Amino acid sequence: MSIKRFLAVCALASAVTSPAFAHATLQSSDPKAGSALGSAPKQVRLKFNEALEPAFSKITLLGTGNKEIPIGGATVDNADPTVMTAPLPPLSAGAYRIRWLAMSHDGHKRKGDVPFTVK
Repeated sequence: MSIKRFLAVCALASAVTSPAFAHATLQSSDPKAGSALGSAPKQVRLKFNEALEPAFSKITLLGTGNKEIPIGGATVDNADPTVMTAPLPPLSAGAYRIRWLAMSHDGHKRKGDVPFTVK
């Protein structure tokens, strides 16, 4: 087999199998990462590129000194399982981080943070 043909076969195999190995990736958040808000948000809304496993996906809120702030439980939207939300308590001015853990139907977990500030 020629090197060109070998590379073409590898490229095709990669293109065909890559969706099967995809992981839930955060596409958008409300509040947006790095935003400075004039008033505190009442909830967190995270949108992912694929459906989440509700039992293994969660949202936590961190405040000053990485202190966890109790929030309502995160829920995955039944109508759109790519969306996870959680209600927030009243927040005072300061810096916050939304920490999320998302598990997709393929069983892979991803995590990340969304920082924001309330003025």
